[in-house]
Amino acid sequence: MSVFRGAGVALATPMKDNGVINYEAFADLIEYQIKNHTDAIIVCGTSGEAPTLDDDEHIEAIRFCVEKTAGRIPVIAGTGSNNTAHAIMMSREAQRVGADGCLLVAPYYNKATQDGLIASFTAIAASVEIPCILYNVPSRTGTNILPETAAYLGKNVKNIVGIKEASGDISQVARLAELAGDYMDIYSGNDDQIVPIMSLGGVGVISVLSNVAPQFTHDLCRNCLDGDFAAARKMQLKALELVRQLFIEVNPIPVKAALNKMGFAAGKPRLPLTEMTAEHQKSLQAAMEEFGCI
Repeated sequence: MSVFRGAGVALATPMKDNGVINYEAFADLIEYQIKNHTDAIIVCGTSGEAPTLDDDEHIEAIRFCVEKTAGRIPVIAGTGSNNTAHAIMMSREAQRVGADGCLLVAPYYNKATQDGLIASFTAIAASVEIPCILYNVPSRTGTNILPETAAYLGKNVKNIVGIKEASGDISQVARLAELAGDYMDIYSGNDDQIVPIMSLGGVGVISVLSNVAPQFTHDLCRNCLDGDFAAARKMQLKALELVRQLFIEVNPIPVKAALNKMGFAAGKPRLPLTEMTAEHQKSLQAAMEEFGCI
């Protein structure tokens, strides 16, 4: 029941100067991704500034992305929340407007126990028929989805089919692959760990890098899926400096700056995130020029 294999872009949400979503620029970004062979679009996730979207615009952004993608590649909607009831509502809305799957971040701030994570994810998944991908990013949520917890959910909840692993702990990912590799797809949640995670059986990445280098990220994953890890390793190492610059400030500050440099009207992030500093703009520019993005 895989939703996708390969490179899924964690798409930025472009904003106008007045802070509202720029749907013309949004359509341009979607077409750019599809033209450059991105394997899936993840809309309204962390990179899409979901925490500062109100419910109506969050749902409309998902609907718009589904409409513009028009079935050419899967659309996975970020619908997670630290309020399980809210996540259920958003997941149902994502299904209603045509999303192919949901991305469910671990509840943030609450610091749920592992039993609480199991109960919450089970309830959300049971509320929809589309597949669900868990999202483990302890640096942002304060909660770690342990491998044992993910394995339990993959084995016992039929439409929990994958996990985006952004713990940064490769030993944890190896344990996850050992316990859950037969039950759920594992996606790298860190662009500097695509090859290591895919070498352990991961099937792709949910990527910030893919915003600015979609064909490259697709090809890197394709090499891994084809078993050509020598070629994939060279690509992974080539991208490291650009990846560092894309995370030199908190995501999505740098990626929106990068998209603006590429001519896309990504705009500014919403407060409390701010525009990238002038010093970091220069280092990002240099990395993009060296990589060949601009």
